[in-house]
Amino acid sequence: MKAAFIENHGDLDQIRVGDLDIPKILPNDVLIETKFAALNHLDVFLVRGWPGLNLVMPHILGADGSGTIKEIGSEVTTVKEGDRVTINPGLSCGKCEQCLSGKQVFCKQFSIMGEYSWGTFSKYFKVPELNVLKIPEKIPLDKAAAAPLTFLTAYTMLKTQAKVKPGEYVFIHGAGGGVSSAAIQIAKYFGAIVIATTSTPEKVSKVKELGADYVINYKQEKDFSKHVYVNLTNKLGIDVVIDSIGQATFPTSIRLLKPGGRLITCGATSGPITKIDITQIFWKHLEIKGSTMSNQNEFHEVMKLVFRGELSPVIDKIFSLDQVIEAEKYLVEGKQFGKVMLKII
Repeated sequence: MKAAFIENHGDLDQIRVGDLDIPKILPNDVLIETKFAALNHLDVFLVRGWPGLNLVMPHILGADGSGTIKEIGSEVTTVKEGDRVTINPGLSCGKCEQCLSGKQVFCKQFSIMGEYSWGTFSKYFKVPELNVLKIPEKIPLDKAAAAPLTFLTAYTMLKTQAKVKPGEYVFIHGAGGGVSSAAIQIAKYFGAIVIATTSTPEKVSKVKELGADYVINYKQEKDFSKHVYVNLTNKLGIDVVIDSIGQATFPTSIRLLKPGGRLITCGATSGPITKIDITQIFWKHLEIKGSTMSNQNEFHEVMKLVFRGELSPVIDKIFSLDQVIEAEKYLVEGKQFGKVMLKII
């Protein structure tokens, strides 16, 4: 089968497109014929590698994907061959105490699709039946592939970790990214007042179309903290900051928060190491919480909202599988607004 994979770590030019064997499914697995896959920064981190990462090569990239079921395992009962499906990219054992209590991210076997197992950048991929979700006929397969990782991440950050309430001020960095564009919609769904940043006048317009109440071009207005505090929140400050950027934004995130505010972080696309003013944390009684993916229940909750049209993933550009290196470089350069996709077939 045709696939995009790496055989060594390094820069993005290490990605190869070629033929590999079709994965063999186990009794509780399904084999999906891929139609679309979505890029995530995880792809880039995997190509570059990190200390302790020991992958069996070749390794197929890709966390999100949609398509039709080609084959089912002998124990599979909830789906059949030919069903149109998408997946929850969070993999776990499904049996341990953490999984059964809805804390799958704490399962000792938890990982994200394409992280340690083969991913979705291929003509076929396999996943456990538990991770498969049938999609309505009215939902396009590209949208079905674009939503899962980013919408589940943003939904959990706002609902479970931040417990956002109607009327609260939510600040979202880098609104051109997949998680941030999802977070704007979800925050508005929960009744929040959304302030977002982005990098170009064109993106400012698009962020407003998504529902943000206020949008700041951070390249034109580099020190916007006072403006947010005085002019946008009437000297109240921000209740919740959603930060997937990390190094470049973390100090600002802490400074923006009001007393008792909550900072939720799910990523560090600009780098993981930063300097912060610890006095801000204890004087303002701030909460700082991490968030990675979530459980099956929240996956089904947020995808129901997508299927009903109350939330809608933004697709920026679709590349062919042969253009995977170009697509990943496009993602790294931050040119996109929303999700960058691969059309597999």
